[in-house]
Amino acid sequence: MNIKLKLLILIMGLGNSLSITAQVSSEKNEKPNIIFILADDMGYNDMGAYGQKLIVTPNLDQMAQEGIRFTQHYAGSSVCAPSRGVLMTGLHTGHSAIRGNFGMEIEGNLPIPDSAVTVAELLQEAGYKTGIIGKWGLGGPGSVGGPNNQGFDYSFCYLDQRNAHNYYPTYLWRNEEKYMLKGNEDGAQVQYSHDLFTKEALKFIKEKNEKPFFLYLPYTIPHGDYVVPDDSPYSEEEWPQNLKNYAAMISRMDKDVGDILNLLKDLEIDEKTIVFFTSDNGPSGGVNKKFDSNGPLRGTKFELYEGGIRIPLVVRWPGNIKPATVSEHISTFWDFLPTASEISGVTPPAGIDGISYLPTLLGTDQKNHEFLYWELFNFNYNWSPDSGKPQNPFEKQALRWNEWKGIRNNLSKDPNAPLELYNLRKDIGESEDIASQHPEIVKRIEKLMEEARYDVEFFQRNKQE
Repeated sequence: MNIKLKLLILIMGLGNSLSITAQVSSEKNEKPNIIFILADDMGYNDMGAYGQKLIVTPNLDQMAQEGIRFTQHYAGSSVCAPSRGVLMTGLHTGHSAIRGNFGMEIEGNLPIPDSAVTVAELLQEAGYKTGIIGKWGLGGPGSVGGPNNQGFDYSFCYLDQRNAHNYYPTYLWRNEEKYMLKGNEDGAQVQYSHDLFTKEALKFIKEKNEKPFFLYLPYTIPHGDYVVPDDSPYSEEEWPQNLKNYAAMISRMDKDVGDILNLLKDLEIDEKTIVFFTSDNGPSGGVNKKFDSNGPLRGTKFELYEGGIRIPLVVRWPGNIKPATVSEHISTFWDFLPTASEISGVTPPAGIDGISYLPTLLGTDQKNHEFLYWELFNFNYNWSPDSGKPQNPFEKQALRWNEWKGIRNNLSKDPNAPLELYNLRKDIGESEDIASQHPEIVKRIEKLMEEARYDVEFFQRNKQE
């Protein structure tokens, strides 16, 4: 569906449209380039700038020193697909189409609908050259959710996130056409997909830098399986091999981020390129204990406690962002679309949930969220209407309202499960459920939860549209 038609459909009937005017431009009125780098399952505490002691991340730490580091930034969800869907559409999981990891019976994941307006489509319409290199997970080849149908001029990626667990695949997808990787047949380990993504990213920047570009670089590192060509600089550590590999994967990605930043300097586009680095959700439990990947936070991937959804975010934009800034602004993945819109000077669609955090980046007055909301569906892979699996996938929900955090778990078994309540200002580790002490806060959060969502017809779509 044409982007202009998508926008018209979304805006019609909505009395108040959100209009954001870009505040930043260069002397030549050039629109800045945007690079969004996304790690996969990297914890809040997995880089030195956030307190990591064992894993070496000098380039990411330097990026934080040269830009801004957020301490209260949240993913769109605690698992891959819904978090990425939120990032692309500016809608939280109470309103977005994808609310859990859900694989199709054919290759690909449940696709975002054709009616969705993605950040890539908005930037494409604004004259940006757009590319995704890495892990997509929002629609298989030729589906309505495929990246080339959702605003990307160029794509080189895993389309099905299940295949992204293999770092030596036999093929990837280039513009949704199968691209074979010679040497990886029969389980051989020759072409490491992460290295290919970095090579493609550097090539994209070199080729597209004459005009504004948007590069979405969702790496698969450090998602398991923990496989890496070289476990240095941790080879001599007396750790289990999987932990050496996990640390080496993060350090390898850190080096590649450094190569990207150095290329921007070499091309003399450093000051007209804004670079974001974050993670799609919290870490898996298997590595969390050794590296203290979540620091003081409770929980891991799959959970809506802070450890599953609070993530690192560093943003670098020389000449625009004050170096070594630390921000406590409460922000989230659904804020990226309006932020990118404001940076590029385009108007985002009405009805989104995000609020631009460009004012925070520039040190000006920032509008805040009334609350943040998440919900997670417990999908089983390869579900179909005839599978006989449970029809109620709504599993968890959480809401942050000021310092208060409400969580409900096991909703598929008990739709009336009680609300857990935590005060994040006093108890960042969510160690003490104080719901019984604050019935008025519980009532308020329950009302907000009810108002923050509507049902989505997942199970009528059992095949790629």
